[in-house]
Amino acid sequence: MSKAWLVLFAAGCLEVIWAIGLKYNPNFNRVIPNVVILAAMLGSILLLTIALKELPVGTAYAVWTGIGIIGTTLLGILYFNESIHPLRLLCIVLILIGCIGLKWTSNS
Repeated sequence: MSKAWLVLFAAGCLEVIWAIGLKYNPNFNRVIPNVVILAAMLGSILLLTIALKELPVGTAYAVWTGIGIIGTTLLGILYFNESIHPLRLLCIVLILIGCIGLKWTSNS
């Protein structure tokens, strides 16, 4: 796996952090969560930008958002009692398969 893919994975993980952070601070009225959210947003975009130097934009963007979707959904299930409906889990698996497929078919 190239460095660009590792950077993209880190960018996706930061996307999960800021999305979950929004759940903990929906009114933006607490300083520490705001700092974490904004730092994770900025870091995620910066890492995505670095990954785009080597990866195709469509592939990188789809995988970045896929990591965010999968991670945020799984944490929502684990920590916020969100639905664990089998069809919902199937959709997450399909997103994962799509991300893997995009990685396999990319030039990098």
